[in-house]
Amino acid sequence: MNFLRSERVSASLLLAAAVLGLAIANSPIGHDLVEFKHAHLAVPFTGLDLSLGHWVSDGLLAVFFFIVAVELRRELVIGELNSLSKAALPAIAAIGGVVAPALVFLAFAGAGPTADGWPIPTATDIAFALGVLAMFGRFIPTRVRVFLLALAVLDDLIAILIIAFFFTSDADLAYLGFAAISVTLFGMMSRLLAPRSPYVLARRALWPVMVALWTLAVLTWSFVYLSGVHATIAGVMLGLVMSRRPAGRAVHSLEPVSNGVILPLFAFSAALVAIPEVRPSELDPAFWGILVGLPVGKIVGITLIGGIATLFVHRRTGIKPLTWSDVAMVGALGGIGFTVSLLMNELAFREYPDVTDQGVVAVLIGSGIAIAISAVFVALKSRAYRLRGAAEGVGGPLAH
Repeated sequence: MNFLRSERVSASLLLAAAVLGLAIANSPIGHDLVEFKHAHLAVPFTGLDLSLGHWVSDGLLAVFFFIVAVELRRELVIGELNSLSKAALPAIAAIGGVVAPALVFLAFAGAGPTADGWPIPTATDIAFALGVLAMFGRFIPTRVRVFLLALAVLDDLIAILIIAFFFTSDADLAYLGFAAISVTLFGMMSRLLAPRSPYVLARRALWPVMVALWTLAVLTWSFVYLSGVHATIAGVMLGLVMSRRPAGRAVHSLEPVSNGVILPLFAFSAALVAIPEVRPSELDPAFWGILVGLPVGKIVGITLIGGIATLFVHRRTGIKPLTWSDVAMVGALGGIGFTVSLLMNELAFREYPDVTDQGVVAVLIGSGIAIAISAVFVALKSRAYRLRGAAEGVGGPLAH
């Protein structure tokens, strides 16, 4: 299962699943499969009644957000975001990478009914971006990869906040209260699994604690869903409160499942739409906002704001600076929205099914353009770093 932890494998599976979903949706069996996706599956006596597609996007995807939250917390505590000096540059670049695509989208959509889709092109898919970097950037310096990872993590944090605040309405405070209780108990219970906890040192059985944690996790997800807040936020809450060492072990166990099953299944389900049979002039402005916002908005925002910030941040910290071309390359990788963009598309246009379908196609095309641009960019930069390393007598991948 270790191969499923590979960034290259994860990115390849995501792309293949999305292409397969789009191809099947536009095949003779596409209509029946789309109808099957919208079939509802209810859990008796719980109030939970979701379509199969939403069981994937609201349910299984919470596992992905749990992993993101654990990684975010780790970076904030002991990683590349644990100090203001470290976080300053990726934070400023991340803001540029959110504002510019949103402005590009609004330039097309204006103040129309689909203007609420502005968050769609602001997301970055960490797995995909790191996958492209791993595939084509063998000689890219470690500091550039760290910058990309930090920026993508902060980008995900912004995406989480957008989902929590902009795609939630009429939240049920009672269910949110129940969720707060269950997530607090989850956090307290997880501390029993810490390596030096009295429970572990007493060599007691671990399975009762594991059963309790899974039960509390399911209860938290159910309460968050019933509250009206998007259910993936439950995964974020659980990831942020879980004790660090047990959370790390949980991520290690769940990562192959997330990369090999959950994310490809979500990509397949989200891409399961019929390509709209309309002329380009008849497409909703949101389509063009997403299509241009992802590859262009991200490059412009991250390169311009991040590049300017580099001049000031590194002058004060003394850290070896990134070049403008390094920042531009990260901007190109940031335009790969994919997973989170597809989720935001579903949330933003839930009342406009036709626009949702157009948005899926726009996300896939826009991300595809970003993949192509970033692959060329990364390959050229990697070659330049390899030649420079050979000239300076410093060889080997990621040696800088």
